[in-house]
Amino acid sequence: MTATDPGLTFLAEPDLYNDDQWAGRTVMPFQPSVESLTDQAAWLVQDAAETGDESGTLLPGYLDELLDHLDPARIQALAVTGYGAADAPRVLAEYADRLPALRSVFLGHVSPEQWEISWIRHGDLTPLLEAYPKLERLEVRGSDGLTMRPVTHDHLKVLRFESGGLPGVVVRAVSASTFPALEHLELWLGTEAYYGDNTIGDLHGILSGIRLPALKRLGLRNSEQQNEVAAAVAAAPVVAGLEELSLGLGVLMDEGAEALLSGQPLTHLRVFDLHHHYVSEAMETRLRAALPGVTLDLTRPRFSGGPYLAISE
Repeated sequence: MTATDPGLTFLAEPDLYNDDQWAGRTVMPFQPSVESLTDQAAWLVQDAAETGDESGTLLPGYLDELLDHLDPARIQALAVTGYGAADAPRVLAEYADRLPALRSVFLGHVSPEQWEISWIRHGDLTPLLEAYPKLERLEVRGSDGLTMRPVTHDHLKVLRFESGGLPGVVVRAVSASTFPALEHLELWLGTEAYYGDNTIGDLHGILSGIRLPALKRLGLRNSEQQNEVAAAVAAAPVVAGLEELSLGLGVLMDEGAEALLSGQPLTHLRVFDLHHHYVSEAMETRLRAALPGVTLDLTRPRFSGGPYLAISE
């Protein structure tokens, strides 16, 4: 797979505990001895220390070391680890002239064994998007302090947010942005308890599809309001152009599934992901009968009890 990972699918669920592979590349810290592998690498750089340093002062050092040893034309993907630096997008923006080939960025490349997803700190993503007009893939894990302004970006193909709660300001910014090349959009909406103060109204621009003419895969996932999200999706114009749709990871019940069955046809979908749901067995049967040609993921939550989100703290 290339850096933009055209094989990306909701059937290949990302493993938060094992991020050795990302964007079709091997994630690795820089060592001069592995220069021969650089074309297949997503270089791991650190933004802030576990001590609580949020200044981003570590990131320039890592970038300088990378650029001292590697041809900038071979640095195509960066995965930023650490515990969160509000200035990381600005720091990367300041290096834009020195990283002309950068096409993929992952902010918050941290596993739950190191740091809970809701603790990963971020800042304003906008400078990064503005400084790299040829960026094709941006993924963000965590949402503490995360913000964004509406942008127009002509080359972005993949935009993903993994969170236990996505701030409404970010959802509204994405909704108001223009992404003519975007093929995969994924929002883990989460819960208000972990910064997820988004509303169904914040999704209006996304659901209209007007600014997303190339969109093929849409994920509105991991939401406490998954029934309401499903009802909005059931009438959303953007759905007609999709190949894959994911409403998984959240608190989807029969009410939301009924809205989907009563809404626009979904038989054109290749993949419909509802895994980690709270739909009854009778409703599962109805979904399968209504979508016979669709690859339907109805995997139930791995733990009993609930209802609960797949990802929260």
